[in-house]
Amino acid sequence: MELLRASIITIGDELLIGQVIDTNSAWMAQQLNLVGITVSRRVAVGDEWNAIWSTLDEELEKSDIILLTGGLGPTADDITKPLLCEYFGGKLVSDPKVLAHVTYLFEKVLKRPMIERNIRQADVPDVCTVLHNRNGTAPGMWFEKNNKIVASLPGVPHEMKGLMSDEVIPRLLQHFQPPVIVHRTLLTAGIGESFLAERINAFETSLPAFIKLAYLPNYGMVRLRLSASGYDKETIEKIMEEQFTLLQEQVADVLVTNKDESMDQVVARMLLDRRETLGTAESCTGGYIAQLLTSVAGSSRYYLGSIISYDNQVKKHLLDVPDSTLESEGAVSEATVIQMVKGALAALKTDYVIATSGIMGPDGGSSRKPVGTVWVAVGNQDEIITQQFHFRFDRRRNIELTATNAFNLLRKFIISRGTEKTNSH
Repeated sequence: MELLRASIITIGDELLIGQVIDTNSAWMAQQLNLVGITVSRRVAVGDEWNAIWSTLDEELEKSDIILLTGGLGPTADDITKPLLCEYFGGKLVSDPKVLAHVTYLFEKVLKRPMIERNIRQADVPDVCTVLHNRNGTAPGMWFEKNNKIVASLPGVPHEMKGLMSDEVIPRLLQHFQPPVIVHRTLLTAGIGESFLAERINAFETSLPAFIKLAYLPNYGMVRLRLSASGYDKETIEKIMEEQFTLLQEQVADVLVTNKDESMDQVVARMLLDRRETLGTAESCTGGYIAQLLTSVAGSSRYYLGSIISYDNQVKKHLLDVPDSTLESEGAVSEATVIQMVKGALAALKTDYVIATSGIMGPDGGSSRKPVGTVWVAVGNQDEIITQQFHFRFDRRRNIELTATNAFNLLRKFIISRGTEKTNSH
């Protein structure tokens, strides 16, 4: 089966120097994959004419579809539009529909006068199909050459997403007939990648040729993804479900979820199902756990609040951690996080509390408590369990791993409370 391949080119010096993180290409790849288009390459280039031109040449040799983002603004460093005009042998002309839209945005929405730079946003190559950008002033552009497609989109994420959904994806589906791509993903915890691979080796080798298994490891967790592609959707989905059921049986004792979701989403769903609530007492994570929870609409139904006790004075006065505990055991200790849970349960009146305290780095560690040492406690009014972790990464990564593992500890606590008393206090 011949795959329909796409390349994504993101344009901007800010991407190459790390000033802006490229989230556009990841989102675009997900959307393309959902409709059966395989992304074979993602390339970032600077605001440099020759670099963009040569990258276009290279990607048109490899892919059927080229999607570009960035470089469509009104300033001198935005060169994508004139470059594409020359590349496809056209000339810039003012598009009346685009001009009317830009005028409406400035005069009616933004309440600002138009200047020449804004008016030039309506200039488009006469060899392209104009893609209406309902969210901004820079139109998208669609070019066709030798049955290959080049589409240029703004780099502003919400404008790009609108154009992808409204214009690009529907046009690609009309122009091509992509195969069906089906994914099924599950998450395991408590088993390493190599041990997991050994366990399911027989299953993996017996998979039909059109189904592939991918291992996506994280600290203490491994995501397994089955992927299949073809044109007979009904048959593919039927066989995929059969294989996915077999895979779940193989890893039943370490299975966290059979959905493509994060650990915090798993916990949120559990709390919603049980109509129970959660609070957090965060030290080393500094509110990161709270941010993950509250980034989801509707989280107020299960998440009530946090006490960010970054300083010991806050631990003492708001969470009732005794001076004697902080002096004898230290802030990064089992005794401290246990009391943090107790104090937060009293203050927040929730069913459960997560507490974290650790040394995230790059300094602050000692021989007894090196950087990456973390204590996590979770519990309710009846029981508190704890776990110590030793992470070895940079500060940001250590914070992320603390949050993920804290959620997993709470997940296990919710499932097993009343049956397991290990490490209970």
